Amino acid sequence: MFSGYTGKILFVDLTTSVITEEVLSENLARNFLGGYGIGARVLYDRMKPRTDPLGPDNILGFVTGPVTGSGAVFGGRYTVVCKSPVTGGFNDANSGGFFGPELKKAGYDAVFVSGVSQEPIYLWIKDGQAELRDASRLWGLDSKETQKALEKETGEHRLRAAVIGPAGEKLSLISCIINDGHRAAARGGAGAVMGSKKLKAIAVCGTGKIPVTDQERIRELNNACMEIIKNPPDDPMGWYVTGFKMLGTGATTTASALSGDSPVKNWGGVGVVDFGEEKAQKIGSQSFDDKYKTAKYGCANCPLKCGAVYRVESGKWPLGETERPEYETAAAFGTLLLVDDVEAILKCNEICNRYGLDTISAGSTLAWAMECYENGMLTKEDLDGIDLKWGNAEAVVEITQKIADQKGCGKVLAQGSAGAAKIWGKGTEYLVTFSGIEPGMHDPRLQPGVARTFQYDPTPGRHCKGGGGLSGIAPSDSSYGQVDVGGTCHMEILNASGFCMFSMFASPPGSLPAYIEAVTGMHFTEQEVYQTGLRILTMRHVFNLREGLVPVDIQIPVRIMGEPPLKEGPTAGVTVDHKMMGKKFFAALGWDLKTGKPEQSALEAMEDMAEVVRDLYA
Repeated sequence: MFSGYTGKILFVDLTTSVITEEVLSENLARNFLGGYGIGARVLYDRMKPRTDPLGPDNILGFVTGPVTGSGAVFGGRYTVVCKSPVTGGFNDANSGGFFGPELKKAGYDAVFVSGVSQEPIYLWIKDGQAELRDASRLWGLDSKETQKALEKETGEHRLRAAVIGPAGEKLSLISCIINDGHRAAARGGAGAVMGSKKLKAIAVCGTGKIPVTDQERIRELNNACMEIIKNPPDDPMGWYVTGFKMLGTGATTTASALSGDSPVKNWGGVGVVDFGEEKAQKIGSQSFDDKYKTAKYGCANCPLKCGAVYRVESGKWPLGETERPEYETAAAFGTLLLVDDVEAILKCNEICNRYGLDTISAGSTLAWAMECYENGMLTKEDLDGIDLKWGNAEAVVEITQKIADQKGCGKVLAQGSAGAAKIWGKGTEYLVTFSGIEPGMHDPRLQPGVARTFQYDPTPGRHCKGGGGLSGIAPSDSSYGQVDVGGTCHMEILNASGFCMFSMFASPPGSLPAYIEAVTGMHFTEQEVYQTGLRILTMRHVFNLREGLVPVDIQIPVRIMGEPPLKEGPTAGVTVDHKMMGKKFFAALGWDLKTGKPEQSALEAMEDMAEVVRDLYA
């Protein structure tokens, strides 16, 4: 087996309570690397088409990458995979913290869970030994309470756990999986899948060492990254390093609110007009830090440490110790709702972390409800008497708590904006969703490449995928499609390997394949980055094709594309030619835009794709 892996995968059937350990093959590791690469391959092989996402046959995977826990800086992430109950297609959700490295130290590269338990249960893994334990005492606890309860029950105060809160238990379609109390595998309803299986937590503790091939080379690469962090270059990448080190992702919040990057008023407003500079300043990390910050923190082996511990002892919602909101959260509960009340954003962030709610989808669902309320689609009666006007911070907190508790209107809104529109039978004209999921907080009218990723990535609406938006090349350029594909393949490897996306800002050119080669011993060049990344992207894509999800059938929100264009602000008059970008992307891939099928000859040339060729072309 290659270095960087434990060489073992755990399969757990909750219906039969059977736990099986299997060897991770070198073929699977080489061709699909880790994370959602291995996850997509396993789900495709072991899950029947058209499986009910909330039924026993859906498989929920927790998958690390080869650099996870290897000692490589920024190598601390893992990925949750499943079939999404929101989109009906492949789902992956990435998280940092310490769970991923601890899972490997406990003896496993991945855990895949199928079946349904009759009673609440949790999986306990310690140094290669796994067992299912009763979780009835944990059911109903929030994510932070669950962590403490697991530590007490096992006697292991250094354990790490991936858990669901009450939102996942109650099958909210915007629920997520939380580790370390605040790190979230958030997107696509993974928390509901875990809740449907009555699986409260996976708790892990280990003392194992992750083998690497070239420790000295890893040390050299780490030192090069540390040098960039200590002395950032005078360019945009250097700005991100400095900003994120000091203020976390919220370093961009104020600028994004005014530049047109942050969505405003359910994607229908303009930051400089509807929100303004004074409010934008209030919701940036600098404003939060000056009043509440007590310490910094980072994920496993992270030299940047973009997180911060806060203490809120007074005001409308005293929280005690809490965490600094990320940019996506500050935008979703700030500009998107026209809320500039810092205490309200902190409160909503804490509710979402404790109950296990995706902050992007939660804030976006409230924005949809606000616009429906403004236009008479929803009434005070629908919203339990709450005056859900733009900027009403108290109303936002109240309904966020209702969503978390699934009380009154919150029970409907807990299914996300598309789910709520379906239940109530109204408001579809104000939805901003891709295949039912609310997109990340970056506006294609400012960054056109994001439009292609939101629309055509196998997990739509994601802001941490794709390549065109990061290239700096105009979509009209003749080379745009190939550049987009190349950047996308790079991101596939970055995510699948277990690296944090922020490593891009603080690593010398060529570091990604160099790290993978130093950790694993594989021959891994830039060409392997492209070929393996393309194989992983294809695997995620064909999973969706097998589910009957054809890209051209995706319903997109035209508002987000500038149809009609905004009349004011930095992106006034902009209409994104998303059709053109999609055509260029699919042409560069050699995929048919109408059917979604990759060319048969290209599939046949890929290693480990024989079953896919048979399924698509038999």
